[in-house]
Amino acid sequence: MLFAEHGAEVVVADVDGDRATAVAQEISAPSALAVTVDVADEASVSELVAQAVERFGGVDLLYNNAGVNSTGAVDDATLADWERCFAVNVTGTFLCSRAVVGEMRRRGGGAILNQGSVAALVGVKGVAAYGAAKGAIVALTRSMAVDLAPEIRVNCLCPGTVYTPLMEPMLRARGGGDLDRGLELTLEKYPIGRLGEPGDIAAAALFLLSDDAAFMTGSVHAVDGGMTAQ
Repeated sequence: MLFAEHGAEVVVADVDGDRATAVAQEISAPSALAVTVDVADEASVSELVAQAVERFGGVDLLYNNAGVNSTGAVDDATLADWERCFAVNVTGTFLCSRAVVGEMRRRGGGAILNQGSVAALVGVKGVAAYGAAKGAIVALTRSMAVDLAPEIRVNCLCPGTVYTPLMEPMLRARGGGDLDRGLELTLEKYPIGRLGEPGDIAAAALFLLSDDAAFMTGSVHAVDGGMTAQ
């Protein structure tokens, strides 16, 4: 929604097509297109990019923000959870990025933003698969930045805890099954005194994908209320 407010034509891509459609409708046509996509599936990603190009004529910006969470330490996480976490977070980032590079070059360049996490920068208890996957995204970002320069800039955004439904399983696990206790323990980690809000992350993403960040590539940015400063 923030990108659309600044004049972008937006493709809202989600594995849940109904939710993607609802968001696109809130943005309002013709500036938004909803596409159902499984980012871990190569054919699905190819179709996503094809629809974007057909509707808007090309791709200038990519925000790799699709992801899944996981809970469990290395000694109790399941292999299935580990593989799903890497399939969506890491392989999804790879597939979506690879699919748009040619289109961006055709238009003279572009910018890509990958979604990391503070779990990629510091140890976070009980999220081994998630932390490893987000760490891989940080490394992938740096490789992409070197490989794709100078035409395409690539940066990584590492948010702290943003209270969304995706975070509730992690918060409950941290609180021993008690969501409120999990929230209380999590807040203790943030000097700023609150959790993040979606708007905090959207504003940072808008900057990193805009021309205002034209000299920034290969960089990793924590937007975390001071969590990793401690």
